[in-house]
Amino acid sequence: MRTVLLAFVSIFLLSCSSQASSTNIPENSEFISPKKDSYNAVAYFASGCFWCVEAVFESVKGVVEVENGYCGGDEKNPTYEEVSAGSTGHAETVKVYYDSTQVNYETLLVVFFDSHNPETLNQQGPDRGTQYRSAIFYQNERERKAAQAYIDQLLKEKKFSKITTELSSYKKFYLAEDYHQDYERRNPNNSYVKAVSIPRLNAFKSKHPELLK
Repeated sequence: MRTVLLAFVSIFLLSCSSQASSTNIPENSEFISPKKDSYNAVAYFASGCFWCVEAVFESVKGVVEVENGYCGGDEKNPTYEEVSAGSTGHAETVKVYYDSTQVNYETLLVVFFDSHNPETLNQQGPDRGTQYRSAIFYQNERERKAAQAYIDQLLKEKKFSKITTELSSYKKFYLAEDYHQDYERRNPNNSYVKAVSIPRLNAFKSKHPELLK
């Protein structure tokens, strides 16, 4: 019983939500807005803690900027604490600003599926709950068809035994609090970043060096 309890405590202490309140934010940590003249398209993805997902997409050639936020629920202007409680219906989501002349939506789907485990329902690593679900928020029929076609391909090729990724029509993206932006870059010594985010980023980089900046 003690072993189980210690394991649970260890997992909780390394969860995305447990680390946020104890983070020391650097004084020069103002979030830099996307360069509005450097992108011509955006996309929305959720696959666990957005600190991890942000770092992955920002490593990709053609991606200009990534914002962390909340999407998929009905609660207006949710806070991190509310989303972390799992009661808003929102998922931690990234808004990816990209230059479609350098990287297309189909390639972003490759990045998405090759940087997390879509087989686990409402869980990525130590993070559990619907707020950490795997989801693609498509903005039009072309994106929906592309996502569904890629899921069908992955299953046909038996890359995954099942895929729990939710395909939902995009409604509204709520920008997360400033301290969540560029989180991994600004907090390299955070225990969650070192134990979860950086290994996840490095695993993706090893799979797709050809996609990196």
